[in-house]
Amino acid sequence: MRRRLQGLAAAGVATACLGAAALAAPPASAGLLSGGLLGGLLCPVTNTLTGVLSAGWDDGATTTPSTMSDVESVIGADQLYSSGYTGQGIGVALIDSGVAPVQGLTGTGKVINGPDLSLESQSSPYPYLDDYGHGTHMAGIIAGNDGSSGTFQGVAPGAHLVVLKTAAFTGAVDVSQILAAIDWVVQHRNDPGMNIRVLNLSFGTESLQSYQLDPIAFAVENAWKHGIVTVVSAGNDGTNHGSLTDPAVDPYVLAVGAANLNESNLLGCATVAPFSSRGNGVRNPDIIAPGVSIVSLRDPGSYIDDNHPGAVVNTRFFRGSGTSQAAAVASGAVALLLSARPSLTPDQVKALFDSTASPLGLLDGSAEGHGMLQVGSAFGASVPWGSTQSFSSAAGTGSLETARGGIHVSMNGVALTGEQDIMGSPWKGSVWAPLSAKASAWTGGTWNGRVWSGSCWCGTSWAGTTWSGAGWTGAGWTGAGWTGAGWTGAGWTGAGWTGAGWTGAGWTGAGWTGAGWTS
Repeated sequence: MRRRLQGLAAAGVATACLGAAALAAPPASAGLLSGGLLGGLLCPVTNTLTGVLSAGWDDGATTTPSTMSDVESVIGADQLYSSGYTGQGIGVALIDSGVAPVQGLTGTGKVINGPDLSLESQSSPYPYLDDYGHGTHMAGIIAGNDGSSGTFQGVAPGAHLVVLKTAAFTGAVDVSQILAAIDWVVQHRNDPGMNIRVLNLSFGTESLQSYQLDPIAFAVENAWKHGIVTVVSAGNDGTNHGSLTDPAVDPYVLAVGAANLNESNLLGCATVAPFSSRGNGVRNPDIIAPGVSIVSLRDPGSYIDDNHPGAVVNTRFFRGSGTSQAAAVASGAVALLLSARPSLTPDQVKALFDSTASPLGLLDGSAEGHGMLQVGSAFGASVPWGSTQSFSSAAGTGSLETARGGIHVSMNGVALTGEQDIMGSPWKGSVWAPLSAKASAWTGGTWNGRVWSGSCWCGTSWAGTTWSGAGWTGAGWTGAGWTGAGWTGAGWTGAGWTGAGWTGAGWTGAGWTGAGWTS
């Protein structure tokens, strides 16, 4: 869960809860916000040393995890279900580590696979499949649905998922892969059967670049302006970083912090998770959503499954904590709302969520923003006057290297650094940004001057028809010179690239695992 696209979650992007390692845990009472009058009366005793105080996969937690039923009750999703709305017809794009064909995600039309842009796209049978585990967990929260065969459902069980795999077996991914994926989503949002109205990014980087220059911020803002509600995890740095992660720092998107339900389904028992990144007073989380010890779908045999056996719940589920999970909850809620009110614009959705959120007991906007997500209230509320946002727009002309936030993907000890993408092609934001803004950065399967994927819906995968792949031999991972050594000699062994990893602190810690992508 620590795919810090702070480093995906991309080499250089931090995932909200992707990391495998946990942040340093603050004192049990640090940074917690009272849940109001119910706190201490009807609420269980919480936040003990056996509870969850940091982001990650909850191996050692002895507290009761939060089920999706708890989550849906607290955010008011039941009100939409009872009115017949389940997210039906709404496409949610999930840029992550792919999705595994586990129960809850195998229904007809549930998963549509876009191009696999990960390091594993060239090696059968791994294309499109999630061998990391994070993407499957997010997919379950957003739109999982057992149907008549079981009892599990995500927040928007009627929505479909458009999945772009960018992260490999260990969570390794570069910022350039994320940019290519976002551009693809924008460009193909209206393809037949897609109707992509929501984009979930459960990751971020610790880039200190202004959002007005940063390429990732530009990409998410561009998606927003093309009618896609872009939901981004706020980060898992608590009070350590002093700001949200990138691209949550962009004021246009919906930035989501994590709340702890504290073993209850009562709104009054909720607190802000200690690990949830605080804003700087100017750019804060917009809302918070449940993000502590959330039970979702398990990906058996994946990297996180093998490394966190204590997080397994009742065989087919997995528990994890982070703003990754919180963002996934919010993405499902957006799909729910749009199935009921499809004419809403992204600005109107954000205004409704902000205006109907429920503040917690102690008001601290830097931690909770406007408060806990209440999609049931947003369902029946009028769009606030003046909901159109008018912040300064991003230009996208900044540094790709700075956007990585100090985390780099590497192959056999050779790190990808500087102003070049994963294919070794030069990066020029001034050339890319205008094409991205016009939703024309992709030409068939070509992005930034190199072939990254096939060019049609003519491939097959477990999900049915999928976007076609493409061979990169001689032009891609093999022979693409980052620093002269390139990828030559990189081998494949079972479930991952030999030698592929992160330089520096990697994704452990606050991100996917380290100081990389924060979940």
